[in-house]
Amino acid sequence: MSPTPLEDQFGAIDIYLFDQLLRGRITARDRVLDAGCGFGRNLVYLLRMGADVHGVDADADAIASVQRMAAALQPRLPAANFRVEPIERTSLPDGFATVVISSAVLHFARDTSEFEAMLAGSWRALASGGLFFCRLASSIGIETEVERLGGRRARLPDGTERYLVDEALLMHYTASLGGQLLDPLKTTIVQRQRAMTTWVVRRK
Repeated sequence: MSPTPLEDQFGAIDIYLFDQLLRGRITARDRVLDAGCGFGRNLVYLLRMGADVHGVDADADAIASVQRMAAALQPRLPAANFRVEPIERTSLPDGFATVVISSAVLHFARDTSEFEAMLAGSWRALASGGLFFCRLASSIGIETEVERLGGRRARLPDGTERYLVDEALLMHYTASLGGQLLDPLKTTIVQRQRAMTTWVVRRK
């Protein structure tokens, strides 16, 4: 099946990231880092609108795919903008990006140490005044439905295992990182099988 015009323009963009675009919080003037970009589902429109787009991911095949996509959609961008690197040890300089995207990434952390390292790596790359957009699995609204596996790791009703945050933890990190919550935490519960929370923070 051929992509629709909207799919061609926006790709499989996270609908909550699309909301940030609609509100003018991400523009063509931004330098955007997708921390854990995968195959670039959130980058299609950003590339089309001419933003200075960068991505890191530990999967070499994913980065190669994003480099090909970027070459087609915005040929002026260097292939080196997309790097095979773990988020927690990216070689990008501090305060590099005005927008950092972390979409469905942090909940793959094995434990709190790895979660905090991934979060710190993403935050370190964000400039003062910049926007941090994060979507991740949480226990919010399904607290009694998850099977705790130790620490914050849990098995969800859909059978997947994730590192789960909650409201108190996200508010703790917002304060400890020196951030300002831009939107109330928004959680989507999918038929009591999983919950995904959107966390949007401005770096002070």
